Amino acid sequence: MQKSVRYNEGHALYLALLARKEGTKRGYLSKKTAETNRWHEKWFALYQNVLFYFEGEQSARPAGMYMLEGCNCERVPAPKGCAAGSAKDAALDKQHYFTVLFGHEGQKPLELRCEDEVEGDEWVEAIHQASYSDILIEREVLMQKYIHLVQIVETEKIAANQLRHQLEDQDTEIERLKSEIVALNKTKEKMRPYQGNQEDEDPDIKKIKKVQSFMRGWLCRRKWKTIVQDYICSPHAESMRKRNQIVFNMVEAESEYVHQLYVLVNCFLRPLRMAASSKKPPISHDDVSSIFLNSETIMFLHEIFHQGLKARIANWPTLILADLFDILLPMLNIYQEFVRNHQYSLQVLANCKQNRDFDKLLKQYEANPACEGRMLETFLTYPMFQIPRYIITLHELLAHTPHEHVERKSLEFAKSKLEELSRVMHDEVSDTENIRKNLAIERTIVEGCDILLDTSQTFIRQGSLIQVPSVERGKLSKVRLGSLSLKKEGERQCFLFTKHFLICTRSSGGKLHLLKTGGVLSLIECTLIEETDAS
Repeated sequence: MQKSVRYNEGHALYLALLARKEGTKRGYLSKKTAETNRWHEKWFALYQNVLFYFEGEQSARPAGMYMLEGCNCERVPAPKGCAAGSAKDAALDKQHYFTVLFGHEGQKPLELRCEDEVEGDEWVEAIHQASYSDILIEREVLMQKYIHLVQIVETEKIAANQLRHQLEDQDTEIERLKSEIVALNKTKEKMRPYQGNQEDEDPDIKKIKKVQSFMRGWLCRRKWKTIVQDYICSPHAESMRKRNQIVFNMVEAESEYVHQLYVLVNCFLRPLRMAASSKKPPISHDDVSSIFLNSETIMFLHEIFHQGLKARIANWPTLILADLFDILLPMLNIYQEFVRNHQYSLQVLANCKQNRDFDKLLKQYEANPACEGRMLETFLTYPMFQIPRYIITLHELLAHTPHEHVERKSLEFAKSKLEELSRVMHDEVSDTENIRKNLAIERTIVEGCDILLDTSQTFIRQGSLIQVPSVERGKLSKVRLGSLSLKKEGERQCFLFTKHFLICTRSSGGKLHLLKTGGVLSLIECTLIEETDAS
């Protein structure tokens, strides 16, 4: 006889009391009993991820409760027995049915119904939202946004301090200009008697002075026109035009990249998460995480960066970008994990495509007009090229930024940091791919090979070689490559690593076997002799 499960009844009654007062959703529903298949009206109250039901709205003690964590709720059609017939059957046919499916075997689904369609939709949506894991995911996303906004606030504080100092300098300049204006007014007051005498001048003299004033203005305008035209044709102006064009192109490229990430998350990641939570999932949650990893976080990061770029464009022709890269650089480390996992994610996707249901579902997603005929693999590859694209853009931007420009040092620092991150990512990807390649070769050899488990063992190349017997004084002798005695040539499958050389034979079934003698050669103890005489 199995013992009953003990639980904290007092705390459960306290939660039931909270559900009756502050529940997310409350009301009467009809519940189908598992024993008699009859429907009984109960008063239900949903609190967080626990569903309580009472005999009536005034009942102080719950009649039962259900834990909704990991459950799925969906609308179902009316039972076939409720077809048109008696007045009672017609009334049942107007009921709206929905079912709560539990995420494990052995647990019968909870069947419920109500009279109002809108109320039924509200119950289904409320039960969908009753998941603690979804709240944790949303909290993590909001925390990342909060951290980024805190960094933006700190940056804005620094900018505010700089503006405050500029205003103080401008106030000082205004006071100086006021004193100059006072001095000029005093000089003007002293010259007024002389100006009064000029009014009595001869009309011809006035005409001559007017013509001279017109000529001076014309010469001044002509000089400024020449200066402006010379600057427009100067190398500095051409460099500034190219620099602005590079910035505009970067904004357009960032907008396109954000759109690609949006399609990846909303057309593939989130629908596949929903499919993984279905009754018959075509893919597991672990495989979804392995394929997409932190794609959603990357999308949030670049949405914020794109908004910052558009705000800078709104202030054209003053384009200050260095502070945006200062905010972006510390967060680009998330690309290391994505790039390191990229090859593995494509392998997991290829394995999942062996499932016909998943392959069919994926083709439906790829047929979405937003995908524009591109496959999921294409969208997973886009983040791989984003860091090199930033490096190229900064390189072009620096080529058209003068050395005395206020952003020169900040852009050079951002470029150096991105290049350093790119090198680290390349080295990590190379090491990871080398380990995976070694393990793949180790699995193809029937006997296995322990030396391939050494992480410092780097794969170089593989291929087929002909092992020939050496000729010594007119007679056959043992070959120098290993101690195997051969009387005729033999084809060998060879693998070259930094420390060892593997020699395998291929059986009729296609499997690889290490040579029993001389199959694993240490290159540290070997000497390579090239024989130029082929005879």
